Amino acid sequence: MTSPSSEPLVRVTPGAFLTLHYRLTGPQGDIINTFEDKPATLSLGSGELSPALEQHLMGLAEGARTTFQLAEGEAFGPRNPDMVQWVSRDLLRQMGDPHESYAVGDVVAFPAPDGAGSYAGAVCQLGDAAVLFDFNHPLAGQAVQFEVQLIGVL
Repeated sequence: MTSPSSEPLVRVTPGAFLTLHYRLTGPQGDIINTFEDKPATLSLGSGELSPALEQHLMGLAEGARTTFQLAEGEAFGPRNPDMVQWVSRDLLRQMGDPHESYAVGDVVAFPAPDGAGSYAGAVCQLGDAAVLFDFNHPLAGQAVQFEVQLIGVL
């Protein structure tokens, strides 16, 4: 009979299903923090985490707790100025609640062009006929700290 300490460690591999706590922190503080609530469950390669974050998980052993520092733009790519766009208020009324009001800092969900899923934009500026949205990830172009506690690997 083997003792639990002699069993091989289960490690993260491509396509693995994970249960973990994680915290993403940018220059303004926590963006996501599951340590104070239920752990997250996700499947690598499904788009739930950026490829750069997934790459840092590869090879980690079940039970590991570690923190990674990712350089500016590494986690979510560089900021793309083309992702900052004016959207007409007419189009906003057609796509959602015609009586919706917007404020700088609001995050608004938009349906994806293919109808499968959605994407978000943050309100940057309000105009009479249009609203300026930033569709970049909030941490695009920024340094990120990624803390993880790997609870289970399947």
